[in-house]
Amino acid sequence: MAARPGLWPALLGIVLAVWLRGSGGQQSATVANPVPNPVPGANPDLLPHFLVEPEDVYIVKNKPVLLVCKATPATQIFFKCNGEWVRQVDHVIERSTDGSSGLPAMEVHINVSRQQVEKVFGLEEYWCQCVAWSSSGTTKSQKAYIRIAYLRKNFEQEPLAKEVSLEQGIVLPCRPPEGIPPAQVEWLRNEDLVDPALDPNVYITREHSLVVRQARLADTANYTCVAKNIVARRRSASAAVIVYVDGSWSPWSKWSACGLDCTHWRSRECSDPAPRNGGEECPGADLDTRNCTSDLCVHTASGPEDMALYVGLIAVAVCLVLLLLVLILVYCRKKEGLDSDVADSSILTSGFQPVSIKPSKADNPHLLTIQPDLSTTTTTYQGSLCPRQDGPSPKFQLSNGHLLSPLGGGRHTLHHSSPTSEAEDFVSRLSTQNYFRSLPRGTSNMAYGTFNFLGGRLMVPNTGISLLIPPDAIPRGKIYEIYLTLHKPEDVRLPLAGCQTLLSPIVSCGPPGVLLTRPVILAMDHCGEPSPESWSLRLKKQSCEGSWEDVLHLGEEAPSHLYYCQLEAGACYIFTEQLGRFALVGEALSVAAAKRLRLLLFAPVACTSLEYNIRVYCLHDTHDALKEVVQLEKQLGGQLIQEPRVLHFKDSYHNLRLSVHDVPSSLWKSKLLVSYQEIPFHHIWNGTQQYLHCTFTLERISPSTSDLACKVWVWQVEGDGQSFNINFNITKDTRFAELLALESEGGVPALVGPSAFKIPFLIRQKIITSLDPPCSRGADWRTLAQKLHLDSHLSFFASKPSPTAMILNLWEARHFPNGNLSQLAAAVAGLGQPDSGLFTVSEAEC
Repeated sequence: MAARPGLWPALLGIVLAVWLRGSGGQQSATVANPVPNPVPGANPDLLPHFLVEPEDVYIVKNKPVLLVCKATPATQIFFKCNGEWVRQVDHVIERSTDGSSGLPAMEVHINVSRQQVEKVFGLEEYWCQCVAWSSSGTTKSQKAYIRIAYLRKNFEQEPLAKEVSLEQGIVLPCRPPEGIPPAQVEWLRNEDLVDPALDPNVYITREHSLVVRQARLADTANYTCVAKNIVARRRSASAAVIVYVDGSWSPWSKWSACGLDCTHWRSRECSDPAPRNGGEECPGADLDTRNCTSDLCVHTASGPEDMALYVGLIAVAVCLVLLLLVLILVYCRKKEGLDSDVADSSILTSGFQPVSIKPSKADNPHLLTIQPDLSTTTTTYQGSLCPRQDGPSPKFQLSNGHLLSPLGGGRHTLHHSSPTSEAEDFVSRLSTQNYFRSLPRGTSNMAYGTFNFLGGRLMVPNTGISLLIPPDAIPRGKIYEIYLTLHKPEDVRLPLAGCQTLLSPIVSCGPPGVLLTRPVILAMDHCGEPSPESWSLRLKKQSCEGSWEDVLHLGEEAPSHLYYCQLEAGACYIFTEQLGRFALVGEALSVAAAKRLRLLLFAPVACTSLEYNIRVYCLHDTHDALKEVVQLEKQLGGQLIQEPRVLHFKDSYHNLRLSVHDVPSSLWKSKLLVSYQEIPFHHIWNGTQQYLHCTFTLERISPSTSDLACKVWVWQVEGDGQSFNINFNITKDTRFAELLALESEGGVPALVGPSAFKIPFLIRQKIITSLDPPCSRGADWRTLAQKLHLDSHLSFFASKPSPTAMILNLWEARHFPNGNLSQLAAAVAGLGQPDSGLFTVSEAEC
């Protein structure tokens, strides 16, 4: 007997359910589909229809996703994923009655894990759909696609820094990291969201590029591309955009009245507009002079008042000439009658005490003198020292107490004056030379002077950079104009390969090619934590063609090499007989290699708005980097709000993170949209980017709020970190301002002759004469080097004509201007203890 038409689907559903329950697994996709077509003659109104169908979903990390199906009328519902039936035990079934129709309804849930999707990931997309049965037939739901969500770390294209002129268009490209679902892109300007709806001058293209139609000064900022999806949020490296304004001349003023020299002038100013943000200065001169016409000139000078003026000027000029002649005569008379035996006791201070030496006679013709270089007007050295006697003379003991005092009662005179040329004159003289073309135009980071065989010293104030020119480094009869300058990293292209990083400032001394008979010593700071196991350190020098060469590999120096370096914890001292441009570069040999970063927190001195910006700088721990930031903050009106800290930044490829915490929400609120800011590793490690910093913007709830208490954390991921506890009044607290007061380093930038050295010239010569010859008892220069902790450089010192002179030069470079001469005197005096007669000298030999 034939079965009723509606019975077949029900029977087949029961059979399928029994088979799935008994199989304990998923049915192979090769088995014929057990779902029949709708039975002919069945009521289509009783076919299942879905109230809820599965939808596309993403798996985030390792969390399984839930798929839901609900149909009515339905007697059975099963899921099928990628063509295979899901086991019944994996279904969660809920039965109910549809409230609107009264028909039976069924709702089914399943979980899909990441492992299930990864089995077919890359071959095809993973999908699921559900099939519902009723007495009238079956219905299939839509397919739901399950995808694993991710967002890669690296941007395919990051925005780059730009410098554009005013009203020029700006395009900052950004291609976000690959991700599923595709990342949404937004832009930040100084950490504030860029909203094209609020600023019609900007828009974001379909390719996610940020376009500024016409650049404004307010568009000078750091721009960051942000990509985000349901998995993560990624930030690109910030791109600094500088909108500059080239200067333009104002109209010429009217011509002035004709002057006494038959000329008149007019002027203009570079103020229409004035250059801003590094824009070009106005070309040409701001003053124009011309000869007056002959008629105008004669007419101007024809009046009786003008004639009286001319007569008065001539009379004044005659009086000045007569006065000058009188002064010259007086000076000459005084000079002729000047007693050359007048003593200057200032040379005997700070540990150099007098000993009993018979004073010289004024009428003694045999005076030991140092003849002045008559070809220079900057420095002269003259005077009688000690008489040289023909016969035997009494001895005195240098090893007892005051070894460094052979002058005693001897008489001498020192005359010294600093160079008189102004900075502009010096720059104009050197600007015509090839070697000076790349030097900075300003003189704030430059020192210069005129030197002869007496030597001297140059210093760039508050940078730790100096150049010591020892006596006799310049050949006698020669006069050199020598300069010392500090370069900004962005002004000099220093190529760095692999893991190399710049550890010191880039410094030039010159002119290149001058003849030196002794090494000079260039001193500069560095920010490395030197250790042979972690670093490979090299001294680089720029050639005349502009390329950079490795001239010294520290630790592998040859004694006869043209260059040598004394490396200390925070500074290096370079011996060189060739002037030029130098930089210290390091290459990390392990992840333990670290650079010292100095962390400084600045904020406005005066806060007139509700917003309050805290700027956190991350600098090389060198004096020159500190000087640049202090000068910048003075221009910005900033003040230091915490004591500086030092952070050791390792070569681990991890970024530097900065965050602010514990901001009192009742008084302040942070405008930071993320939990922390980041400075990319390579921005810090290459060492060529200045002013690296992050800004945290806080907003006061009330204008009357003046007390701020919070914490700022700075740390390298999986590395060193520092925490700042801020607690001060933003309107009147200036207790940290004195910490960064720039002090002068030893006075003027240029010191010429004996005043440039702590050790007096004659005492220096006596030490050299006493310690250069080898001594069997060890009381020579080798022992002095050991006492001064310089014994690792014995081979270098021994390769020079005077090892003692090299040691004393290095002592001068390391300890000026605050060196303790008493300690040096004790070290030298101690050398004579094994043999008291070793340092006996005669009066005549002093």
